[in-house]
Order: sequence, then C-alpha cells, then structure tokens
Amino acid sequence: MSVPELPFTGERFIPGTRGEIWVEHWHRYHFAARWAAGKRVLDVACGEGYGSALLAKHAAHVTGVDISEEALAHARAAYAAQGNLRFEAGSCSALPLADASVDLAVSFETVEHIEEQERFLDELARVLAPDGVLVMSCPNKLEYSDRRNYTNEFHVRELYRDELRALVAKRFAHVAWYGQRPTFFSVIAPEAQAQPEGHLLEVTEAAPAQGQPRLENPLYFLLVASRRAESLAAVAPALSVLADRDDWVHKDYEKVMSWLEMVAKERDQLRNAVSLQEAAIGAQRALGEAQAAAHAAEVRLLEADNARRRGWRWWLRLPLVRLGLLKR
Repeated sequence: MSVPELPFTGERFIPGTRGEIWVEHWHRYHFAARWAAGKRVLDVACGEGYGSALLAKHAAHVTGVDISEEALAHARAAYAAQGNLRFEAGSCSALPLADASVDLAVSFETVEHIEEQERFLDELARVLAPDGVLVMSCPNKLEYSDRRNYTNEFHVRELYRDELRALVAKRFAHVAWYGQRPTFFSVIAPEAQAQPEGHLLEVTEAAPAQGQPRLENPLYFLLVASRRAESLAAVAPALSVLADRDDWVHKDYEKVMSWLEMVAKERDQLRNAVSLQEAAIGAQRALGEAQAAAHAAEVRLLEADNARRRGWRWWLRLPLVRLGLLKR
C-alpha cells in the first residue's frame, strides 16, 4: 500500500523535518508514553500519526483523531501494520469517541490553534474515564511570543500560565506541571518542589555556582491532569531528557559558528582591501594634484614668457641676443 505524501506546512510536524521542532515533538510523545502502558489512549490532533504509533507500542489501543483527511490518509497507510492503532476524523470540539472510553488522552500543541478552547477541554473530560489522565501541551505565551517578539501565524489564541491553569482546573482538580525547553537536549522537568527522579540543575553563565532544581522559564507547558489524585500519584514525577544520538543541534550550532567565523574573516579581509583601495586612491589623488600643480606652474611660466615677448623692448633686444651681445 503506497503512502500518500504529506507536505510540511511550517506548523504540522512531519517526521524527517530538520531543526529543533523534531526534538520538541518527539520528546513529548516519549514523555507521554509513561502513562500509556496497557491503556486505552486517545491522541487528539494526531497529524501525521507518528506520535500515535509511538504510543501504540506501549498502549492496549490508540485512537488518533485529526480534522485533516489528508493527514489521516497518510497516517492510515504509514502505520497500517500496527493492529492496536486506528485513525478517526473528528474535530477538537466534537471528538468521535464515547463517554469515559479512554484512560489516557494526549494532545500536544493543539489548544492554541482553536477558538473553542473551553469546548475542547469539555470534550477531553467527557471521553476520559473518571480516573483517566490528560497529558497536553501548549506554548508559554510569555516566553514563546512576548519575550521573543515572535508571532506564529498558525496560532489563534496562545495562553499565559494563569489562563491555562484556569482552563484545566474547571475540569480536573489535580494537576502536575512540567516545563519543556529545547537546547542541545530537550528537557521536560516537573515543577514539584520535591526532588524528582534524576537530577536537574539550571544555572546562568553569569552565576554558574547558583543553581536551582527546576526550569525557570519553560518555552512550553506540559501538564498531566486527572479527577483523582491517585491517578497522578501512580506515575511519580521524573525528569525527562531526550538526546539526539546524531547530535544534530550541536553540529548545526558548530556549523553556524564556523560560518560566522568565516564571515568575520571575510569581513576583515574586505575591510583591509577597502583600506588598501582607499590608500591607493589617496596616493593617486595626491599624484594627480601634484601633476596638476606642476602643469599649472608650467602654464604660468609660458604665459609670462608670452607676455614678455609681446612687449616692444623684447623685439629691440632680439637682434642683439641673436648676435650674442645680450643674454635672453
């Protein structure tokens, strides 16, 4: 069965897309897989289907839902071999699942794309079992847009932390907050004050000895929510780190730095060439001015000689000069 090609739009992630986008997206699904073991799972806005397929390796069954028929056709063909995975058409405001039919609902970078955010959360709460768990993410507007002076044309309504908290708290009484920021690694870290499994220490270059065991300004929020505290307690808070085995980000960083060094050298060479050119132009200008001054002096001498020759005394002296009796 041939797999329909799915183009990269600039927003919907497609496996193979280069850049930090792949680190961010894959890390979220690996993170969510901790709650998926043996569960009935829903992946809302599944897109290409790669995340649903990853969750299906751990879950009893996974349903990927997306509004794009193009994406669904690709996903069904690309992941047809996984028998515990299916893809359904549906919108965030009307999920095609029965009440309390899933144990884990996953939705990454979805809520900021829709106006009906309240309805979306209502639908997630409806399809989740009473002890079900929601794992979702959205950009942190303060970091993602405000501080970077950046506008994502695909986003309808981004959320600040308090707005996201209010949206979720209406449906889920218990929430554990995590933050994600891609660097040379992608890190997802719990905000819980208790030290989680693993170790995280965030410092600054200016104060490397002063660290704290949390991400101060995450670029994205990830949260795990449930109606029951024991559902959250079943999976202990843990630090999650995704590392690129091929080290693409660091290699790209080295490539960029090498390019910048090359540009800086070329800039210095151009500056030296310009300086030499300016010096040569200055020398040419001085030579031209000297030649012009010499020419002007010669002209003045000729003009003076011509003026002298026009006088009557010069003509009276000329015969004597020719006889050698007088000097010119």
